Amino acid sequence: MGRLQFRVLAKDGMARIGILRLKHGNVQTPELMPVATNATVKAVPLDRLQAQMLICNTYHLMLKPGADVIEELGGLNKFMNWKKPLVTDSGGFQAFSLGLGKEHGTTKMYKPRKNEQLKPGKPLAVVAEKGVHFRSIYDNSRQFLTPKKSIEVQEKLGADMILALDECTSPLSDKAYVKKSLERTNRWALESLAAHTSGQALAGIVQGSHWKDLRKQSARFIASQPFDAIAIGGSLGKTKKDMHNILDWVVEELPEEKPRHLLGIGVVEDIFEAVDRGIDLFDCVSPTRLARCGYAYVRPPLGTMRNKFRVRLKAAAFKKDPAPIDSDCPCRVCKLYSRAYINHLFNAKELLAFTLLSHHNVSFFLNLTAEIRVAIKKKKYAELKARWIG
Repeated sequence: MGRLQFRVLAKDGMARIGILRLKHGNVQTPELMPVATNATVKAVPLDRLQAQMLICNTYHLMLKPGADVIEELGGLNKFMNWKKPLVTDSGGFQAFSLGLGKEHGTTKMYKPRKNEQLKPGKPLAVVAEKGVHFRSIYDNSRQFLTPKKSIEVQEKLGADMILALDECTSPLSDKAYVKKSLERTNRWALESLAAHTSGQALAGIVQGSHWKDLRKQSARFIASQPFDAIAIGGSLGKTKKDMHNILDWVVEELPEEKPRHLLGIGVVEDIFEAVDRGIDLFDCVSPTRLARCGYAYVRPPLGTMRNKFRVRLKAAAFKKDPAPIDSDCPCRVCKLYSRAYINHLFNAKELLAFTLLSHHNVSFFLNLTAEIRVAIKKKKYAELKARWIG
């Protein structure tokens, strides 16, 4: 077997199910990868996860404990005792989140609200022509990440699939900046390919922000190179409509035979809209991040577009509620524990609250993508989408 094999098994419109074969096993798509930033999915024991694949963070792991340490200990899979496939990012998103993201006071998808004030800060990352200058968030040490170094670090980490270094632009960057950034990202893509010597699959990343000509130009360029997979990154505009347009423009330019990964997206309606446009893989921190804030994802009819498919279990309304989080959820947390118990754990500041709710939220998305795969196979994807988001 080569570094990666991918085959589309069935389609319903543009929505598709496939099988992705990697060194550490097979992954059925579409699938959401839980984010294991520091080689762990926050608060969730890995032996309890039913995930097919995880994504880890190169920037954080190269600083703590260090790529050399992980390599010496046998690579990420052995280090984590995770026997299934892994992906590592390139550090490109941290170039944005610690750089222009801080400077502009925005996320990669900025939604301006009436009278909302941006909160700019001092950047910890500066993008240069040859790479990214970082200040470590741990000890303030100077770091310089180039395409070659990113590949070298990821090869030491040893994940099944790695990503080329790119620059994720800000939604507030103008077209002139994005055009220059895209030219740089394309150069970095070629440098990443040249530096790549391992048997790991390598994904190139489509950039171009919310400009049609730049997005299509980027997609054509990345598709023309010998990458094993294609990721879609960067700013996805200022509205959901912008994101849908970007996906439409990009997917038109991508080959059918390569897996497509939409980086950093994992909201329920976004998953449906992206699958509708032929996307295969997703990753997102929201299941565990929102769990730590006391929010539980719930299925219809309890979950709706209006409540963003979630309820706040820390609220007083659940103090005496004996029901499970979601009676329609098959996860072990919903089978064993009540809303009242989880409400108590949060209000008593017990750490188990994070574990139980994080496990439930991750399971929610894994069950959702499994349901999507079944619906596509049965040619009932539109019905499933309508039942969830109308």
